Amino acid sequence: MTEKIAGKTLEEWVKESPIIDTLVNGEVVFWINDKKKGFEEAKDTVQFNRADVIDAEERLQRFAPFIKQEFADTEALDGLIESPITHLEAFQKELEDRYQVNIAGQLYLKRDDLLPIAGTIKARGAIYEVLCHAETLALESGLLESTEVNYRVFSEPKFREYFSQFKVIVGTTGNLGISTGVMAAKFGFDAIIHMSNDAKQWKKDYLRSHGVTVIEHNTNFTEAVNQGRIAAEADPQSYFVDDENSKYLFLGYTTAASRLKKQLDQEGIKVDADHPLFVYLPCGVGGSPGGITFGLKHTFGDNVHCFFAEPSHVPSLLLGLITGEYANVSVFDFGIDGKTVMDGLAVPRTSQLVAPLMENFFDGGYTVLEDEASQTLTRLVDVEKISLEPAAVAGLSGPAKLFKTQAGQAYLSAKGLMDKQDQITHIAWATGGSMVPDEDKKAFYEAGLVK
Repeated sequence: MTEKIAGKTLEEWVKESPIIDTLVNGEVVFWINDKKKGFEEAKDTVQFNRADVIDAEERLQRFAPFIKQEFADTEALDGLIESPITHLEAFQKELEDRYQVNIAGQLYLKRDDLLPIAGTIKARGAIYEVLCHAETLALESGLLESTEVNYRVFSEPKFREYFSQFKVIVGTTGNLGISTGVMAAKFGFDAIIHMSNDAKQWKKDYLRSHGVTVIEHNTNFTEAVNQGRIAAEADPQSYFVDDENSKYLFLGYTTAASRLKKQLDQEGIKVDADHPLFVYLPCGVGGSPGGITFGLKHTFGDNVHCFFAEPSHVPSLLLGLITGEYANVSVFDFGIDGKTVMDGLAVPRTSQLVAPLMENFFDGGYTVLEDEASQTLTRLVDVEKISLEPAAVAGLSGPAKLFKTQAGQAYLSAKGLMDKQDQITHIAWATGGSMVPDEDKKAFYEAGLVK
């Protein structure tokens, strides 16, 4: 009897959506989301709205005095956790040469590898969720009199003493754990991180050095998350940061959009119907690219075009969206091994919260080969002297794929952008890398040297 995947055989899925055969074979794809609606229609079909984004922005502002006081690397931005953008003029030429295609417009890198505290995009969502939890507990206990007081009070010993009776638990491949663990420990919570077998040793060591308990599992991301969830459910004093289903993670990521708009305004970069913005976001479970895209759409409407990037061996969101089964299918169901050097994206099953929500907002997605990612990482060091971790470079090939593929060209044509290509601003979102130990950086670099 032929095994079925969500009620259909593989052959039936391929017949329905031939691109699935390409994904199963590990070949690169550039996929356009034909289910996506225009922003004005889409925004009224989902559970979150602009008010939720504003609420998140205001909470981060309330906590800024505490963050500034506790983390020296946030002083320059008065306690905001934000990263710069870098113009990649030379690397744009490098991509053109390597992919043999002309990339119209200008390419920039969003440097979330330089985010304070954790050096990873996960700092946006994970730290925000810990802040939400701390604020809720403090208000409920009466320690925090109101949201109008100066939040530097969270540094007082009585807050740490109170929070020490509670646990904060998360399951992760690494970066979410760093962001959650470091901030939770700073408040005084007992931080416990369940890590999958994809997690790098240096991330485990870093967390332990900050007083965080690390529990290692010889299993994949999905099962590590499940083990963390089970542990939290068994302890009424525990709070679980759920990378697969958390609205707080999602909303924390959305706040990046208004800050990016300010940066673009400062650089004199227009975003409007004649000056499109294309953003390319590495994607694991989908929370960070989903939240950022949601915020960008609320900021720029249909003038921003957002594409997610996945490893060719772990196209979990692509499969979830193409089949319409979201988190009900995993890459393993389709015989894909889920193994990748882009460990931060090694998520076999997409988010049940984000996938159906973002079907209305993502413009498309694409896959990246293993050697492709490694070579991009190495050449970025050579050309721009920027060192990222492998998962963080997935967005950089996006512009080349947009102009190189038939699907990309068809998208530009359908959106009426063929005569506006030179005015496109491309932003590849770098998701981490500044905290990687030198020996690991050396290994990443050597892996991308063309033999």
